[in-house]
Amino acid sequence: MLTESNHYDVIVLGAGAAGFLCAMTAAERGRSVLLLEKSNKVGKKILMSGGGRCNFTNLYVEPGNYVSANPHFCIAALSRFTAWDFIAMVEQHDIEYEERKHGQLFCVRSAKDILGMLVDECERSGVITETHVEVDEIEALAGVGDARFSLRLDQSRKQGDTTAVSMTCRSLVVATGALSIPTLGGSGIGYEIAEQFGMQVLPKTAGLVPLMFTDTLKAACDRLAGTSLEVELSCNGQSFTENMLFTHRGISGPVVLQISNYWHPGDEIQVDLLPGTLAADWLVDMKANHGASLLRTVLTHKLPRSVVKELASLWWSESDHLALAEFSDTALCQIGSKLNRWQLKPSATEGYRTAEVTLGGVDTNGISSRTMETSNQPGLFFIGEVLDVSGHLGGFNFQWAWASGHAAGLFV
Repeated sequence: MLTESNHYDVIVLGAGAAGFLCAMTAAERGRSVLLLEKSNKVGKKILMSGGGRCNFTNLYVEPGNYVSANPHFCIAALSRFTAWDFIAMVEQHDIEYEERKHGQLFCVRSAKDILGMLVDECERSGVITETHVEVDEIEALAGVGDARFSLRLDQSRKQGDTTAVSMTCRSLVVATGALSIPTLGGSGIGYEIAEQFGMQVLPKTAGLVPLMFTDTLKAACDRLAGTSLEVELSCNGQSFTENMLFTHRGISGPVVLQISNYWHPGDEIQVDLLPGTLAADWLVDMKANHGASLLRTVLTHKLPRSVVKELASLWWSESDHLALAEFSDTALCQIGSKLNRWQLKPSATEGYRTAEVTLGGVDTNGISSRTMETSNQPGLFFIGEVLDVSGHLGGFNFQWAWASGHAAGLFV
């Protein structure tokens, strides 16, 4: 329980991935550290990530895996604390992990192993961790010395009453996360703190999020809900090949989450249902060799039967009874072109409720890429998702959290 009038070298707001790394790194340097979490438990997002197995990093981390208005900002932190640095910690704690496709690393057992490791490291280095703590007020102190910030905090107790305490610190680290998945503690307090201290906050949108439709395609997606297939999705010069999942609202799955980082309202996306196959040439060839077959029958060799049924209704409903030999080559080429480049126009994303990240956030132009300290307020640091740095799906956002937290921990 917090006590009145305590002073710490470092106070970290937010006991998530970035906050933990910063707290333990600072404490290992001999700093007194207080780690505060507003929810009832620490590391909630860690526990739910990767289907409970925690995709904690990726073997192939590059700056190009991140979306930011300042694309070079992430380079310094990512190069100072790499995926191999975090892997070394995981191995030191004898946590079993496995590599899945695209270099993604997951726990073999449970995400609890990663959270337990972080908690153990913080306890070993002397970090004090408190939950149920809300920040009521932050004030920058004019005097030069150990106390640069004064905080007014409210800590709730199990009985329902709240204790208000005042704290001071030399370094204040904002690791409060962002707006995504509010049920796991996502909030906008980090942006409010940034604006209080005169920093720019760039427009925010949901990222790594399913896409929805309101036109006739919504009914087709509803009928196909639960069906998945590998496709290539493209939008605004970006392309990804992975599984796409139809849902009652639209489309989801890894490939959709990836492309959602680059989609804006009003944009079309292109779906290649047969990546690696020139569908027009293949259909003409199938006509020459299997002319007596129905088009939908031939397509079921490459696509789920339920998907072919919906495509037939959309694209060749009046000719569905015809054998391939009765289609002109031109007609088959037109259908093949659609199979390789199906133009879809989502109406919206599912929003922050299901988004894995928040795009945009605190403008990195006001932050040191080496230390994560703000340029206009000495002692104030921002790390993790609250910043305008968002990674692709596959462990990249965790690696940014570890790297940015470590960077700040070396300088607080």
